[in-house]
Amino acid sequence: MPTYPASHDTAEIQRLSSPPELNRPAWDRAAARLLAKMLGEFAYEEVIEPVRRPEDARLHTLTLDDGAELGFAARRGVYGSWRVDPDSIEVSRRPATGSANGSTAPAEPFRDPLRFLTRARDLLGLDGATLGHLIRELTATLAADARLDHTALTADRLAALDYAELEGHQTGHPWLVASKGRVGFSAADAARFTPETRTPLRLPWIAVSHRIAQYRGVGRLTAPDRLYDEELDPSVRASFASGLRDAGLDPQDYLYLPVHPWQWDEWIVPLFAPAIAAGDIVALHADGDARLPQQSIRTFANVRRPDRHTVKLPLSILNTLVWRGLPTERTLAAPAVTAWVQGLCADDPFLRDTCRVVLLGEVASVAVEHPLYDHLPEVPYQYRELLGAIWREPLPPRLMPGERARTLASLLHTDPAGRAFTAELVERSGLAPAAWLTRLFSALLPPLLHFLYRYGTVFSPHGENAIVVFDEHDVPVRLAIKDFVDDVNVSARPLPELAAMPEDVRAVLLTEEPSFLTQFIHSGLFVGVFRYLSPLCEEQLGVPEDVFWSLVRAEILRHHARFPELKERFEMFDMLTPEIERLCLNRNRLLVDGYRDRPSRPHAAVHGTVPNPLHPSAPVRE
Repeated sequence: MPTYPASHDTAEIQRLSSPPELNRPAWDRAAARLLAKMLGEFAYEEVIEPVRRPEDARLHTLTLDDGAELGFAARRGVYGSWRVDPDSIEVSRRPATGSANGSTAPAEPFRDPLRFLTRARDLLGLDGATLGHLIRELTATLAADARLDHTALTADRLAALDYAELEGHQTGHPWLVASKGRVGFSAADAARFTPETRTPLRLPWIAVSHRIAQYRGVGRLTAPDRLYDEELDPSVRASFASGLRDAGLDPQDYLYLPVHPWQWDEWIVPLFAPAIAAGDIVALHADGDARLPQQSIRTFANVRRPDRHTVKLPLSILNTLVWRGLPTERTLAAPAVTAWVQGLCADDPFLRDTCRVVLLGEVASVAVEHPLYDHLPEVPYQYRELLGAIWREPLPPRLMPGERARTLASLLHTDPAGRAFTAELVERSGLAPAAWLTRLFSALLPPLLHFLYRYGTVFSPHGENAIVVFDEHDVPVRLAIKDFVDDVNVSARPLPELAAMPEDVRAVLLTEEPSFLTQFIHSGLFVGVFRYLSPLCEEQLGVPEDVFWSLVRAEILRHHARFPELKERFEMFDMLTPEIERLCLNRNRLLVDGYRDRPSRPHAAVHGTVPNPLHPSAPVRE
């Protein structure tokens, strides 16, 4: 009979510990904010329809499945949005039928978003599978929010951080309720790999045979050796080659790429086991560089060598609607898309010299094909996004002396004392708030509008992709933008400026009709960022929302006046239409796709229309 080591040897017992951020005060603060966000975003997308109380336009009620009445105060804003006060949410039970007096039970504060789901599942239209997975995602989101609260800095200290460090203090997608679900991560994974832990990683590398891997590069990086010369110290590269030769393999037959350690353990070793056994994939060691995970989690900025590329890796967790892998076809196409987009900018004096827009290109990539999954289009899409890497141009070398870069999302941040990060930057600039906002809009909008009007091309300028570059006085001066192959869309209506687009780029970029192409600016920038920034500016800068949106509209009209020859394009891509379609992100999760597997990535749902605050007749609020 075999013998086994004693399982209760005291030397082997490890003591469990609770994360310090999981305490009642931090949890309750995060829970109250998340419940208010749920009510506001679900109401905006018309998943719920709160009833306004007649005595006060700010007070609203919802009847829960058990007959209880949930009440809250909310301010209505642009695009029909809702801004719910977390401290106002309360619940009371209606009197039982036949009650002697008609009074309702006293209202009590209600701060539990998870309990709200269970008490409103019929109201929300949730099936059992969606409810179960959603509770998991929201619980993980709350745990991440509690960690952020536990280590939060004041706005003045945040203003001193560089771009990569500041990313670790952001609170996530302002629109999506389950913004940090990260399905697939354990608690230990979340404590090690997420941006809010602010823990640099040394990424391990692997060698992959040319039989299953392909390389693409542009400019000086057309050959992989040029990339490795820039990205790897000579001693590291020599060690990689030596390890392959020691295994009887020729380094010339392999490509090198970093891999996320979680992805390697959870997906690559199990699903690429035959390739590992055949020597087509060989595990190497980590390089010497420290890299910080950015808001997308799968993207890493090199903080030891900021001149080296940012690397984007597949990370097969379910987060903010989709599995975060890298599709093989799009990974290979990324450098070609970069060359085309940057070529447009280089040949356009307005973009190149006036706007000085920074296009952070995806200049090299390696895609590794799975021998089975990549040839089965009917399988869930996450199985065709398993292994690869994209190298993106780093931001720091593209900044002028004195310039500082911050993601657009940072402008929505509020510190523990309630001070908005934007208010801190405005104060530091010395400008009047309206003047500072004018500078912000003049930095962001002209390059985005020019790409749309002149080239029928849009980015997705949401808070993570759009980066504001500030001068030494914290005044916004120009725009940097990233994520081309995933988020660039072009006009389905033929335009002369698109005729020369290379076929490999045309094959991978999504096309949309002009009436919908404008949605990428509306939903990515105006609904996804400015919808939250405008009430924040009213509260903390004293700039009324109608003034905020009039400044945005003025910048668009200023651009029209600058390029009168594009008048037909202004009408074709009408940014000032009275209404726009309401794109819905949470509705997709709750009522459309849920958590089911599907062969292609889901997209935002469309539900009705909302007033466009850029139209002169549109009211800013009720």
